[in-house]
Amino acid sequence: MDGIPNHVMLKQYSDAASFSDNHVREIPYDGETAMDIYLQVMNSTPKWVGVLMRLRNRIASALGLKHLGNFENFSPDKTDYKVGDRVGIFTMIYQSPVEVIMEDKDKHLDVKVSFHIAPNGDRATVTASTVVHEKNRLGKLYMFFVGPAHKLIVPATLNKLPKL
Repeated sequence: MDGIPNHVMLKQYSDAASFSDNHVREIPYDGETAMDIYLQVMNSTPKWVGVLMRLRNRIASALGLKHLGNFENFSPDKTDYKVGDRVGIFTMIYQSPVEVIMEDKDKHLDVKVSFHIAPNGDRATVTASTVVHEKNRLGKLYMFFVGPAHKLIVPATLNKLPKL
């Protein structure tokens, strides 16, 4: 179901996931870490994604779901994030030079997002993976709407990275 490659650390969280997806992009590479790429992606999120996020927060708050904040709610100039730090809408739970895993969880959902980078000379493969565990009916209803949107948002966001 998930298609998350075995070399991506997030794969270990994909058992019994109710939603998962994986998107890959080739980029020029100049020594960036996975965290550098994650911050670059968050800093260049398309404006329409920000609009959807604000709409999501209004609807979610009315339904009793957590207000996540916005993609803009982080310091793009900060580079010394550590495991446990809040980075935008997620909390970092794992970091290595080649992968960063972010998480947000509440009583309805457990969402984990990974950015993995596989350097190969002057280019690299960026793999953006997501795993969601729904905990109840409200979580399932939420993912019914968000799941299809997610499959559009992640590729559009990755397309903001430099092209080969």
